[in-house]
Amino acid sequence: MASPRLLRRCLFAALSAVLVASATTGAAQADPRDASPTAATAAEVAFSDNFDGAAGSAVDSSKWQIETGDNVNNHERQYYTSGNKNAALDGQGHLVITARKENPANYQCWYGTCQYTSARLNTAGKFNAQYGHVEARMKIPRGQGMWPAFWMLGTPVNWPDSGEIDVMENVGYEPSTVHGTIHGPGYSGSGGIGAGYSLPGGQAFADAFHTFAVDWAPDSITWSVDGNVYQRRTPADLGGKTWVFNKPFFLILNLAVGGYWPGDPDGSTSFPQQLVVDSVSVTTGGASTGAAIRGLAGKCVDVAGASSANGTPVQLYECNGSAAQQWTVGSDGTIRALGKCLDVTGNGTADGSTVQLWDCTGGPNQKWAVSGANDIVNPQANKCLDVTGNNSANSTRLQIWTCSGGANQKWTIG
Repeated sequence: MASPRLLRRCLFAALSAVLVASATTGAAQADPRDASPTAATAAEVAFSDNFDGAAGSAVDSSKWQIETGDNVNNHERQYYTSGNKNAALDGQGHLVITARKENPANYQCWYGTCQYTSARLNTAGKFNAQYGHVEARMKIPRGQGMWPAFWMLGTPVNWPDSGEIDVMENVGYEPSTVHGTIHGPGYSGSGGIGAGYSLPGGQAFADAFHTFAVDWAPDSITWSVDGNVYQRRTPADLGGKTWVFNKPFFLILNLAVGGYWPGDPDGSTSFPQQLVVDSVSVTTGGASTGAAIRGLAGKCVDVAGASSANGTPVQLYECNGSAAQQWTVGSDGTIRALGKCLDVTGNGTADGSTVQLWDCTGGPNQKWAVSGANDIVNPQANKCLDVTGNNSANSTRLQIWTCSGGANQKWTIG
């Protein structure tokens, strides 16, 4: 019998296919066989784990290895165990990393007998990423002293010179905030360069699943939570220090207990605590690392003036390879440049509604479907990305319009 999670995936795929097929027919009567349910023409999945398996079973050893021992450097309080003692599938499509309060004598930490056990997994020697869209959908634990993380280390490991990319870290005393950080030579530890993202209204990340991601290109790393971009880092942010993010990195998932940053658990922290991981994926190639979107007369989709200000017009312009013409197609249906989203102005659905750059909000006016017929469709409006007036002049504004199959609605990514 299929698991509930597998059934949900099948339903989602079917719904996606219907959305794109309906969006690409309309006036043009495009062949539904050309429709693609995702932006598969722009990117490919290099790594994926949906953690489907029997309850209590260990993770896929072809994808993950289990680290053991303690962590002296951060003065953490846990011992990472092997096998499925602290990391196991739940039979519902999740990996559950469990931190327990226990201190058997054979678990020795830097200060003596460890007080907690937990788990740390990595893909070293099995999978390395170099650029692309890296994401994990997770529900984090709660409580003082908890320190869940999804992160990457450069290979071969020679920290900090080999680099570290923290996709998501949370410390238990900040239940509404997660952090994204880079570390490298001269900017490691407390000197790491990053920012935090907080949920509105005092919501706690432990209350629900959230998707944590980076879009990693040769000269930029952009962080998002649930599709909302909150920071972008480039070599210019390093103050002359060395950018070390142009080589392979492997993935790490762990749940630490205690340490310099989160502090130790106290009487308010209940155990066991769990980091529940729904999925991990890395999408590479094409627009995942930033690519041009070419259209009428071979010209490019362009952010006017290379400005990242909200409301900046998106236009057709001579291709020049600038950051204003480097777009990423996300697995969440967004199309992004300069750390912001391709957006239909005012949530419009009428013919002639203009397109602009705006903070990523997750709204339907920022969702796009790329078809095999080279249409880029906003499913909410059931209309195509369109060059106004079929005019190939530089600075011609882009809009949405009823799909007609014309050359002013055809786009090539990459």
